[in-house]
Amino acid sequence: MNIDLHIHSTASDGSLSPIEILNLAIDLNLGAIAITDHDTIDGSRDAVCHGIPPSLEFLTGVEISADPPPSFPFSGSMHILGYAIDLDNSLLNKTLLLLQESRKHRNPRILELLSNLGIELTLDEVRNEAGECQLGRPHIAQHMITKGFVKSMEEAFKKYLGTGKPAYVDKYRVGCAKAIEIIIDAGGIPVLAHPYLLPIKNEKRLEALVITLKEMGLKGLETYYPEHSPRLISQYNEMANRHNLLITGGTDFHGSIKPEIKMGSGTGDLYIPYQLYENLMSSLERTTDGTN
Repeated sequence: MNIDLHIHSTASDGSLSPIEILNLAIDLNLGAIAITDHDTIDGSRDAVCHGIPPSLEFLTGVEISADPPPSFPFSGSMHILGYAIDLDNSLLNKTLLLLQESRKHRNPRILELLSNLGIELTLDEVRNEAGECQLGRPHIAQHMITKGFVKSMEEAFKKYLGTGKPAYVDKYRVGCAKAIEIIIDAGGIPVLAHPYLLPIKNEKRLEALVITLKEMGLKGLETYYPEHSPRLISQYNEMANRHNLLITGGTDFHGSIKPEIKMGSGTGDLYIPYQLYENLMSSLERTTDGTN
């Protein structure tokens, strides 16, 4: 059975609601999924409140935007996935609220910079098209497409919204040590998301970063990912095994926001084995009974 442990819903920047995600996972015969919205657990909470189908295993999740360690400086976010988290954890909820407020304050500034470039959009327009969700750059990009300013999401980010581009606005992030601490405090498993997307292409340098994060409490590495070639997956798996880290994988599914990425299979050839979910569960059980 295939699994998908990196899925975004309408609670952040995906196009499908948590309930639609559950139904699609059943249709695709997936064995296990996790909803990992950006800086919010509302998607996981909605899925749990709705009720998880008995034929589907489900992990609560989140993807936290974090600053890299001081010894590995780079612009933009490092993403830390958290699995099997307690949705009622006080520290987790307080921290995510701060991150969500940061996103809200960022959007008007992005629109102001776009306006200076001759791209006139209003927050109400973006909101009306996006619906009830946590607005972010993908929603602004989508409205730029709708109004004909760009032809694709890729063009919007490459020309305007990406890191270092004319309408890019930085945001508040927690430190990566804090992000890992928050996930552990909520009873969860912290995992470094999509290492290939980090601006660290030297293998030894990346491994040094992974070692630093493990010292902070990191428990896993997302090795199966649509942009990871078979060679990279093998390389990352070996790295995870060398450092006794759990191996996870997911498609980073966003629905129509990234239409080329399909839940459970990425661009069509990604297979994420069910055994990885079982390994995560075994790790949680060992932690619970004190043998970890």
